[in-house]
Amino acid sequence: MNKLKYILPFAFFFCVTLSFSQEQAFQIFTANGKKSSYKKMLKAMKNKDVVLFGEEHNNPIAHWLQLEITKQLDRSRDMILGAEMLEADTQLELNDYLAGKISAKSLDTVARLWPNYDTDYAPLIDYAKENKLPFVATNIPRKYANRVFKEGFSALEALTDQEKAWMATLPMKFDPELSRYQNIIVMMGEHGSPKLVMAQAAKDATMAYFILKNYRSGSLFLHYNGKYHSDFYEGILWYLKQDRPDLNYGTISTVSQAQIKTLDEENEGSADFIICVPEDMTKTH
Repeated sequence: MNKLKYILPFAFFFCVTLSFSQEQAFQIFTANGKKSSYKKMLKAMKNKDVVLFGEEHNNPIAHWLQLEITKQLDRSRDMILGAEMLEADTQLELNDYLAGKISAKSLDTVARLWPNYDTDYAPLIDYAKENKLPFVATNIPRKYANRVFKEGFSALEALTDQEKAWMATLPMKFDPELSRYQNIIVMMGEHGSPKLVMAQAAKDATMAYFILKNYRSGSLFLHYNGKYHSDFYEGILWYLKQDRPDLNYGTISTVSQAQIKTLDEENEGSADFIICVPEDMTKTH
């Protein structure tokens, strides 16, 4: 793969310094809405066992900062990386790519990569490859999440042992009363359903499962996921705390606002640190 495919779209953003000017590309806030900085966010995340970096999938600032914080944390911690954007049944192929056994083109053929992979996720995986870091495909294969959406959790019981190995242990824990799950039904209106929420939970549970399965004591597991999977300390984090309440967790979220001088009230409390980006920021796709 020609690295220019994903380097060039980010070239502009590497010109944005972390000391702000009058024309800010982003502002970082703490959970209570107080202004913070990249330096303070990085310092706080250095002491965690697991960090969930919640992104807006098409936000270039989030993707740039994901790569930057990965590099910075890797200087002082034993790192493990993982992502929602890769499904558990493609782990062997991902490992082959990280080991240099297959090409980027071959990985694209077998791993069902997202359309924005080249610009947004290849830099992270290639950083792991170049620095010999493990990278975990944490998400449930989408075809099984689709079965849950159509039939509920019971659809998973008939799967083979091999298929069940690509998801959280059955039966999956599930609390439909969690606020984020309730909000899905509200947001989706007539298209919302309990089974839709179950499909979301199957993803959250599986990502948490593979994070903990691959976590090593003394290391820092940095996980990249859509912000809805970890906002307001629910989703993946709820599942993580069910099994390992003893670990030290950190969360980052990304939001877009008309103005970034203050954090909108609706975004307060969504994560330990919240990256606020102008809503007219150029999108990656």
